[in-house]
Amino acid sequence: MSIETLAKTLPGVVVTDPDVLVSYRTDRSGLLGELPLAVARPVDAGQVQDVVRWAAEHQVAVVPRGAGTGLAGGATGLAGAIVLSLERMRAIEIDPASRVAVVEPGALNGDVKRAAAEHGLWYPPDPSSFEICSIGGNVATNAGGLCCVKYGVTTDYVLGLDVVLADGTLVTVGGRRVKDVAGMSLTKLFVGSEGALGIVTRAVLRLVPAPAAPSTLVALFPSLLAAAAAVVEVGRTSRPSMVELMDRAAINAVEDYRPRGLDRSAEALLLFQSDAPGQARADEIAAIHQVCLRHGAAEILETDDPDEGEQFVAARRDVLPAAERLGAVLIEDVGVEVPRLPALLGRVQEIAARWDVPVPLCAHAGDGNVHPLIVSTPATAERAQAAFREMLDAAIALGGTITGEHGVGRLKADALPRQLGSDAAALAERIKKALDPDGILNPGVGV
Repeated sequence: MSIETLAKTLPGVVVTDPDVLVSYRTDRSGLLGELPLAVARPVDAGQVQDVVRWAAEHQVAVVPRGAGTGLAGGATGLAGAIVLSLERMRAIEIDPASRVAVVEPGALNGDVKRAAAEHGLWYPPDPSSFEICSIGGNVATNAGGLCCVKYGVTTDYVLGLDVVLADGTLVTVGGRRVKDVAGMSLTKLFVGSEGALGIVTRAVLRLVPAPAAPSTLVALFPSLLAAAAAVVEVGRTSRPSMVELMDRAAINAVEDYRPRGLDRSAEALLLFQSDAPGQARADEIAAIHQVCLRHGAAEILETDDPDEGEQFVAARRDVLPAAERLGAVLIEDVGVEVPRLPALLGRVQEIAARWDVPVPLCAHAGDGNVHPLIVSTPATAERAQAAFREMLDAAIALGGTITGEHGVGRLKADALPRQLGSDAAALAERIKKALDPDGILNPGVGV
């Protein structure tokens, strides 16, 4: 059966129009993929199964795709493959009694948050792109965000999944139960597998009571490494709900993009929030204030006004779109254990200077996850690529990771074995082979 026959079998679902295909060739990483054979946009799990069964029978690769906001090239097109976009599957059901959200993979993170908020509940995973990224993509990459330092990442909130396997079988793993240790942890196996083991068609997400409005502290530092040292000390004694960092280049990029009155002369800005209850919130902010002073903060601002605090959070979220105005951006996502954060930042600065490329930098500093945004032009593209590779190796050398939350995708696939080591890489390949023996699910990604 040809792809045209499948398109007739699933009218309006399978599309082969080249003008449509080209828009599914790349994702937000900027990595230019290949023109796929077709795009499938199912509206339910049954149609996902139909597409995967056809692909399995004809040995056609399937590239699962969410909202296309991925930053590691994990959803880019492949020649001869079907891009399976879950964008039309967007149902959201909130069960306030069980404190769960049952959602389809195309539902946007922000929409889930708003639906939960109507019941006084909260879905914590908080990528900077939460308004436009999908739950399916979040599950596929085990996405993180600004609140991870206190509340954890996507896997901490996934209780159950419906997954279509490589042969078209639909399996349910986990469920609505908060505690369930029956059998292997299959739910966790699929979270973060980047569509290489199965295609998520439904997720059961744990919700928590909405936290109190946070207090905010912003500290400006004359040195990036001094700010990093302050983060390390705060982490020893406090558990703020947000610890974010911007360097001078990021501050200035944001001010050029959407001015908010940030101090352009500061070498680093730390943004802390605390949502601790009652007096504990004020005590936590006061303790953070003293740590920042000990590490040489030149200026410290505190506010209990949620709207004023949100303006600083919005500035931090604007770093990537601000950098994208400067040129093509290679987005790093390296991470280390928090005590090694100063060392990693120092290596990033040294690499950027040696290759002479602009690198605005932001970080989920409280959990050691750093985002150097390597800006390139056609004249500097080779140097930018070299800097990108060296930063991955620097993180590995420090005992860290090549990705804290964006996934490996195709951008970092060659570096994954260097982090995992031969034994762990071989184990991952065995798992992939067991679940996808013909290698049709997102080939080149995940292992």
